[in-house]
Amino acid sequence: MILAWTLFSVYLAGTAWLGWLGHKKTDDFGSFAIGKGDLSPVQVGVTLAAATASAATFIINPGFVYVDGLAAFMHLGLSVYLGFVSMLILLSFRFRKMGEEMKALTIPDWIGKRYGSKRFSLYFALINLLSFAFIVLLVGGISIVMQKLLGVSNVTALLITLIFVTSYVLFGGTYAHVFTNMFQGFLMIFVTLIVLASGLSLMWESGDFWTQLTAQNANLLSWINPDSKLFNDVFSTYVAGFCIGAALVCQPHILTKALYVKTDRDVRRYILVFSVVFFLFTLLLLAGFWAHTSVPPEQLVDPATGAFRQDLVMTAYLQHAFPDWLFTIISVVLLAAAMSTLDGLLVGISTITANDLVLNLIDKTGAGKLSESRKMEIAFRASHIVLIVIAVLVFLVTLNPPKLLGIFGQVGVYGLVLAAVPPLLAGVLFQKTNIRLVWSMSVVALVVHFGLYFWRQDLFPDSRLAFGNPGLTAAFGLMFSVIPTLLIQAFSTTPGVSGQPVNGGG
Repeated sequence: MILAWTLFSVYLAGTAWLGWLGHKKTDDFGSFAIGKGDLSPVQVGVTLAAATASAATFIINPGFVYVDGLAAFMHLGLSVYLGFVSMLILLSFRFRKMGEEMKALTIPDWIGKRYGSKRFSLYFALINLLSFAFIVLLVGGISIVMQKLLGVSNVTALLITLIFVTSYVLFGGTYAHVFTNMFQGFLMIFVTLIVLASGLSLMWESGDFWTQLTAQNANLLSWINPDSKLFNDVFSTYVAGFCIGAALVCQPHILTKALYVKTDRDVRRYILVFSVVFFLFTLLLLAGFWAHTSVPPEQLVDPATGAFRQDLVMTAYLQHAFPDWLFTIISVVLLAAAMSTLDGLLVGISTITANDLVLNLIDKTGAGKLSESRKMEIAFRASHIVLIVIAVLVFLVTLNPPKLLGIFGQVGVYGLVLAAVPPLLAGVLFQKTNIRLVWSMSVVALVVHFGLYFWRQDLFPDSRLAFGNPGLTAAFGLMFSVIPTLLIQAFSTTPGVSGQPVNGGG
């Protein structure tokens, strides 16, 4: 325990110092939101990989592979990876170019300026609040690891996490996010290599590793798991995985990374760096298989309730695979992995709320005569207030966290990204766009996703589809909104090459 606290304290000190360096480069709201365009492709690529992987990849998702086997790995791992990289390539170049021309600071800001509508920007600022669910997922995952590592209560773990991360984001904004994520990202790469080496060693020494898995449950190695409630058909396992991977690029703290750099050459480089590092992180989901042959089932039972806890799989595997001192080091890095996404989300939700919600409401209430510099001052202060409010709300929710943190976080963040896909795709691919079309399709995506997820039993009581998988309902939402958007746009306009903002629509 002394070693754990010592290493964790060193990590806190190092991260705080990097946050202070970020504070020294942050002098206005623009630099708080997206920096000054002086970040290198390696910095952006590693930051993006660290921010994308987070607690879901390092802590939560191996539990799904433990339960559902290869089908879960193909959905949460490779399918999501391929969809993500494909959409990142498709959107990033023109999003950066157009965002630079429009001086956009956030995704709602980009969309509002692209379609010439502050109301559209305000709509997305409200939708962005759904990222709160993913923040809860991250903080809950951090708490799980911290309780085991430091021997503290859930309340203490939550207070340490929220106060620390909120503080350095509060002072350093995007630069603190990038500097700390670089530090966290390289730690994550180091630990990933160690964990992968342990798993490969386990498989080599056992000789018949895959046979042992099949003996436990033949469906663990099935490309589609018929016993799974989440991955029991081709569509929910593969198509839905690819679709939701593509949609996840539209998260506020993901796509805006393109605004951190100045040229298309830098975009190509950071996408390449990201693709290599994130694929490495994705392989960590294999720990769900390794746990079957190394972790006694009783170690995955909550001592307080006696219930099975799949979110304990990764930490339980690490405890059995490594000596105490190395487990302690790895656990500190797991905390870093979760915090690396948490700070990005906090930067995103605070800047969007301040820039696209608060400032738009100021304009709507008749205070829009303020100078642009004065508005930026107000947004800067509002972003700090939002950070504190979000931290308090997350603390209250995670005192009694949802049963399946992974599912809870996915439902909310999938709704957020689905709403953004139609206007982003149409805005990037077509010169002339129809705001009524993309707005209506954005609403359709939300209605289909949440409608199918929450009322699936009433709507389709006899269906065998895995509607309990948020990726499935999100894929339907994506298909019912994106396909009509692209078809209608394609037949009514020609693809554009100028990338000029369109000033039309309400």
